[in-house]
Amino acid sequence: MNSPLTPTTLQPRAGWQAYLPLIVQPLIGQQRPLLKAQLGFIAAWLAFFFILFALPAPAGLPPAGKATLAVVAWASIIWVTEAMPVGVSGLLIPALLVLAHAVTPFAKAAGGFNTPVVFLCLAAFVFSAIMQAAGLDRRIALFLLDKLKTRTANGVIWVMFVVNFVLGFLVPAANARAATLLPVTNGIIGLFGDTPQERSAKKAIVIQTLVYGSMISGMCVLTAHLPNMVIVGLLQKKLGLHISWLDWFKLQWPYLGMFVLTQLWVQFYFKSRAVPLPGGQAAITSERAALPPAGVQHKTILAVFGVVAAMWATEAWHGIPSEVVALLGLALLFVPGLTGLGWKDIQARTIWGTFFLLAGALCLSAAISDTGLAPWVADLLYRFAQGHPWWLALLIIMLGTHVARIAMLSNVAAVTMIAPIMLALAPKLGLHPAAFTLLVCDSDSFAYILPTQITAAVVAYSSGAFTTADYAKVGVVSVLIGIAYGILVMAPWYAHLGIPVWDATAVWPFG
Repeated sequence: MNSPLTPTTLQPRAGWQAYLPLIVQPLIGQQRPLLKAQLGFIAAWLAFFFILFALPAPAGLPPAGKATLAVVAWASIIWVTEAMPVGVSGLLIPALLVLAHAVTPFAKAAGGFNTPVVFLCLAAFVFSAIMQAAGLDRRIALFLLDKLKTRTANGVIWVMFVVNFVLGFLVPAANARAATLLPVTNGIIGLFGDTPQERSAKKAIVIQTLVYGSMISGMCVLTAHLPNMVIVGLLQKKLGLHISWLDWFKLQWPYLGMFVLTQLWVQFYFKSRAVPLPGGQAAITSERAALPPAGVQHKTILAVFGVVAAMWATEAWHGIPSEVVALLGLALLFVPGLTGLGWKDIQARTIWGTFFLLAGALCLSAAISDTGLAPWVADLLYRFAQGHPWWLALLIIMLGTHVARIAMLSNVAAVTMIAPIMLALAPKLGLHPAAFTLLVCDSDSFAYILPTQITAAVVAYSSGAFTTADYAKVGVVSVLIGIAYGILVMAPWYAHLGIPVWDATAVWPFG
């Protein structure tokens, strides 16, 4: 009989989308997905045409802004109901912006597809596919699990957080990392028995590893979380701020400390701290020993990425943009005969759908900002937040975005709509636009109330280790931890770097 961490269990998969049919069915049943998608498809187009042709023009909203609102409504319903693949929706957004006369010509409407951050994202996705094709992602995970000896459920969670953080440099997108670690995590929790304490430990491990760990570690590395790139692209376009890979790390690394707080809360809630791992270390060591020795292919891939990472970290010195460095790194990996991998090995593992979603989201984000929709919505929000001190205004907006976030699956989609509105709201409140936008959008990434709010959480739910009730009860407090962390830790940190959220005139500290 194979152990829970058999080599067949750990074979590279064709990307995180391969898990979605397995993942979504337990959530919504065997028959309902098609009907839900069909109704969503119809509702999206009805909303689009109703806003475009039947809805009276809201006071203060320009015609182009109203047209953009129609596209936003269409995209929101499509994304919430999963009425069509996310990649297709991303491709359609520029066409709908032109069709609605929100943005013309098409080259401008599709401007999100040629932004620097999109090419950085594409290079990261292809690099991740190379990692999967070579089997390096799970080799690294098993190596870290083996070296960082674990004896309890608490130890497993900490080790898997380290794994998440390391993979954040190599595997873009939290959902992709969650899918990468799903079979490893399933193997680990399979080592536990079925006592109440062990069942609770399994819940804590899965939620902390696949959801909280993936999201929190992803906040620090620019290419590890797609909303990061949406925000960077918007700040570059609207404010002219260039944020390099290293600049982003300097801004965001304190988020790593948030995992300490969520860990304290989760292990308190599930009473999992001292639950022992039954023979787990021996099983992990055994499975790692069963792997074939790392060959020239693995060493070459890691060496190239090491060079790319070093170039990213020294961008201020050599001046070559991160996206150019990433593309040159890919060119090295495809030197004939160097790695033995061809395009056919890579294309099926590249998450093209998410790439097209990101590009389309950048198009929509720019339209929300450029057509007057963002200032109009910002005026509405201003009524709730005006007249309060900066921290209370920030708290009100953060809580409001989490309420609006409950029905939406994609972090990328949510940040696409929220970021330009926050950028327009900040001057009205007298707050720093970059710091305010970062704080609100970062908080939005910690949407932990329902598993359907984050794709990584849907991946985690497929493990069967926890119920939606388990997730919601522990998640509400985790959301509050994220909000408090933003106000009490990250806002002072930004002030230390020179961009206090309460000072709208502060000069951007990076080049």
